[in-house]
Amino acid sequence: MTQIAIIQTGGKQFKVSPGEKIKIGKISADKGGDLIFNEVLLIADGDKVKIGAPYVDGAKIEGKILKQGREKKKIVFRYHSKTRYRKKKGHRQDYTEVEIGKIIN
Repeated sequence: MTQIAIIQTGGKQFKVSPGEKIKIGKISADKGGDLIFNEVLLIADGDKVKIGAPYVDGAKIEGKILKQGREKKKIVFRYHSKTRYRKKKGHRQDYTEVEIGKIIN
């Protein structure tokens, strides 16, 4: 009987379960700090499922910040054939790695 939840953070949704590590958009907090996700869209515990409208009332997900980092470089390349048009850009996205603690209903 594993618990799962769907949370929303940074405009994105993540399916999480206790003990799992996820990478989310950068949050300005220190390494080793605690984090609480209040925007819980769904909680499932075996056969029991709670669906929020839009969020589940009183539900929280506890997490611990493991590290702050930057992803590998993403290349953005634009190309038009037969016109000698080429543009190459790149960027690195900041992220926060979080370990999911317990799911509170």
